[in-house]
Amino acid sequence: MFAGAMVALVTPFSEGEIDFQTLDELIEFQLEHGIDGIVPVGTTGESPTLSHNEHKKVIERVVKTVAGQVPVIAGAGSNSTAEAIELAAFSKKVGADATLQVDPYYNKPTQEGFYQHFAAIAEEVDLPVVLYDIPGRCGAGMTAATIVRLAEVENIVAVKDATGQMDHVSGIATQCDLTILSGDDSMTLPIASVGGKGVISVVANIVPADVKAMTDAILEGDFGMALKWHKKLFALSRGLLSLATNPIPIKAAMSMLNMASDEMRLPMTPMEDSQKAALEQTLQEYGLLD
Repeated sequence: MFAGAMVALVTPFSEGEIDFQTLDELIEFQLEHGIDGIVPVGTTGESPTLSHNEHKKVIERVVKTVAGQVPVIAGAGSNSTAEAIELAAFSKKVGADATLQVDPYYNKPTQEGFYQHFAAIAEEVDLPVVLYDIPGRCGAGMTAATIVRLAEVENIVAVKDATGQMDHVSGIATQCDLTILSGDDSMTLPIASVGGKGVISVVANIVPADVKAMTDAILEGDFGMALKWHKKLFALSRGLLSLATNPIPIKAAMSMLNMASDEMRLPMTPMEDSQKAALEQTLQEYGLLD
């Protein structure tokens, strides 16, 4: 269920409010282009600037709009274990297929703290859990040993790895059978080379069919074809992560492509004009803009 190309969906805004009509349109775009799963209100979905009520409304709307066509993995993480349990329970109540649970941020738990946090969520709410290990955003991350230990907990089924460390991924892949998903578009093929099964993708917001073509090739064992797609997607993927903090570039790109506004909530700000020219060139070179 949790393999292939899954989109880390943006949350569109209009005049400070969530633009649910555009959200529906973005979901339909993903479904029409064959995406394997939808992941709302993660990092790309700007969950830190949504109220708890808004966060829940987005999850509920995505589940309703998807209507069972593909799995919905709801972002439901927190640096408070009790709050993460509450969001996970809500996700289950409205029909999500799994939750994405990020490393607790700011409070920098020990490895035992990480274990107890994720184990408590998985044991309290009967819903599959995808761990989200992204130390660059959270101030601390898990060791491979902690993730391998968590793999023994019922309901913990996968890990989204955004560490950028191949030895770390290999350590997980060689010691347990968790499904490993890339958390960085440019790392999807390298991670697949040691056992990864797909990606929770930012760039899939604009080119879902291409990301799926690469992950389909990976899952079919056709690494020659996967490499061709990796080479095509690489510059676009890097551009959307290196020009500014995610999701600033992807929202700018979607605005240029008339898919959604580039509006964000403070402290996130739209892309600076000096960076837009580089992004436009990247989109043109990919063939997305004339």
